Amino acid sequence: MSILNYLLSSIFGFSLLWVPALHAAIVIIFGFRLISVRRPVGVAIAWFLIVVLFPLVGIALYILIGERPVGRKLTRKIIRMEREYSLISETMRQRYLQDRDQLPLEGRALSLLAESNNGSPVIAGNKIELHTNSLEILQHFIDEINQAKHTLHLEFYIWALGGDADRVCEALITAAKRGVACKILLDSLGSKIWFKSIWPARFKSVGIEITEALPIQIGRFQFRRADLRLHRKIFVVDNAIVWTGSMNMVDPRTFKQDSGVGEWVDAMVRIEGPVASQFELTFAFDWSVDNPKINHFNTLAPAPMPLEGKVLAQEFSSGPVYRDDVLYQVLLSAIMDAREELTITTPYFGPDDGLMQALMAAAGRGVIVTLIVPKLNDSKLVAWSSRSLYADLMQAGVRIAEFHGGLLHTKSLLIDRRIAIFGSVNFDQRSLRLNFEISLIVYNEAFCATLEKLIESYLALSDRVDPTAWGKRPRWRVLLENAAHLTSPLL
Repeated sequence: MSILNYLLSSIFGFSLLWVPALHAAIVIIFGFRLISVRRPVGVAIAWFLIVVLFPLVGIALYILIGERPVGRKLTRKIIRMEREYSLISETMRQRYLQDRDQLPLEGRALSLLAESNNGSPVIAGNKIELHTNSLEILQHFIDEINQAKHTLHLEFYIWALGGDADRVCEALITAAKRGVACKILLDSLGSKIWFKSIWPARFKSVGIEITEALPIQIGRFQFRRADLRLHRKIFVVDNAIVWTGSMNMVDPRTFKQDSGVGEWVDAMVRIEGPVASQFELTFAFDWSVDNPKINHFNTLAPAPMPLEGKVLAQEFSSGPVYRDDVLYQVLLSAIMDAREELTITTPYFGPDDGLMQALMAAAGRGVIVTLIVPKLNDSKLVAWSSRSLYADLMQAGVRIAEFHGGLLHTKSLLIDRRIAIFGSVNFDQRSLRLNFEISLIVYNEAFCATLEKLIESYLALSDRVDPTAWGKRPRWRVLLENAAHLTSPLL
């Protein structure tokens, strides 16, 4: 350093003696910041190491994705609206209080946890159908739109161009022309290509309202984390019928065909009955939060809806501002409550140490734990990181199957064939900590049996990971996977 400093001083007339002092100051200030926000130890150490090694790059990355702010202005709006929302949600909890008595014993604790912190109550009297063919689901969307009489509310992470997704757009335009009030809420990043297409202008020309959720604004990264996303999938028809699940508004024949993973494999549920009003209320809240023209949540509590079936179910929403960490607690509780079987399907598997220990403990106490993930993934980093966990899981007795029939995108948790958690939630840190997610918790053995048949069809197209063969994989793969896993706390 002294020779370099002498040369630079002789040639350019300046010294580098200030660089170590500046580096030390950056590290110390950053260290105080990490202490002040009390991050998880693994996350804090990872960020601290990055800033020590690459101070400028590390600080820039931390500003972009290091914490979970959505911006001061939006946070104040969410907090204000949540107070207004709580008055309505409390009315619904009181309205359906007696339905809690119908919960099976093994589901009561989970339901109360999901309802906590201003959540939705469990509601009886629903009809829930599982749909597993994406093209048929898109056609059902079109049919629902064509039959709608009053309102159509759609909230998705991705709306892709091409194929039958465009037919859905045309159906919405036709519905708007005959007087149906249509509202479209899409994530800014997930649907960025759609927002740049002809469809927004065409929608607005016929009176369809569009709101862009969590827009990415250059110059505001220091106030708002850029990768907090609206990951929900909600389609509400006339406040009476709801579709939700893992599927974005995409045609699998045209969506991401260049990624080399095959067609995306999804599932959705169609809901009729009183629980549908909870999804309508969540949509109304999200719409009010993300629409800059709305300052208060003035929506009335949905009117009581007729009973359509016998299924006991509960809407379960989560996000990084309100109901923070409830999703993590629910998944952890579900794993710990399992007594016989636990089956997880997820395209992205990236649990933290707490969830890993819960999965291994479940297998250790005799629960048949099965994890189904895609063999090919559109995110190489996620795939490598996930595989770094296989050895520990299999050693504890967890069965792992890799689906080779496309990119398995269905997100589900089946507990003892009696309780199912089904929706948009991936088993990773992004869904648990960063995204606004939506799920349906079903306390019904008939629905769980239907979901189990779907899972069996996935297993028929999967390769069981053999622990012995896995232990013999090349050393370079082990190092690559372990290196990829080091990035997981930062996501």
